[in-house]
Amino acid sequence: MPVSHDQLHALAHALSEAEHNATPIPPLTEQAPEITSEDAYAVAADIVVHELEHGYRIVGRKVGLTNKAMQAVFGIDTPIYGTIFDDTTVRDNGRIKSSELIHPKAEPELAFRLKSPLRGPGLTMQDVVAATDYVFPALEIVDCRIEGWRIKEQDIIADNGVAARVVVGSTRLSPGAFNLSTEEVVLYRNGEEFERAQASAVLGNPARSVAWCANKLAEFGQGLRAGEFVMTGTITTAMDVRAGDTVRAEFATLGGVSVRFT
Repeated sequence: MPVSHDQLHALAHALSEAEHNATPIPPLTEQAPEITSEDAYAVAADIVVHELEHGYRIVGRKVGLTNKAMQAVFGIDTPIYGTIFDDTTVRDNGRIKSSELIHPKAEPELAFRLKSPLRGPGLTMQDVVAATDYVFPALEIVDCRIEGWRIKEQDIIADNGVAARVVVGSTRLSPGAFNLSTEEVVLYRNGEEFERAQASAVLGNPARSVAWCANKLAEFGQGLRAGEFVMTGTITTAMDVRAGDTVRAEFATLGGVSVRFT
């Protein structure tokens, strides 16, 4: 039996409350086993409307599950997207209150800021490069509003791609100024190396992630706007973080970006 509109709205409300209260809820796939990926995107869209009605502004999008290692963790073989709001961005070397999150993880990513809009379908990496103002280093702090990260694809999608915070690095480079695929990053926690990897882990090239996002948004009659940025997906596996941790990602060309959890 299909999930009703009222049920989807109730699930969106529950996720919003879980985020704002930092209190997790059972998986949506257990509460409504019939929920589809399309239903999940409808839940996420409901959350976006709620945030906009409360005065928050969309500043970008995030693409998740672009890394085969992360896809294997969750048993999913396709990317997903979420929405980034202005109140969730954090400056480089800034601080994040752990009490506002449930069970966060840190991910090093390349972010693309657009100088012109991108609207699919059929967009390519070349279209992305032409539309990009600059690329900057970033840390995405993901946080799942579902108990214990017990999530399936529908849970991730509905939970706004488990988006929580974005730490914005200060370096700005044209996408043509360096090799996007071979850019290496080393992720550190409290000064100790956690993992290193190349950006080719993100769909072979992070620009392909941006193209995927714009093409996927087109299925819902939407696109990427000039001035927005796109988080392209983690290059390494996700790293657990907690109060007292300092996280730093050191990129070969783009330099470092860091944040402390209090």
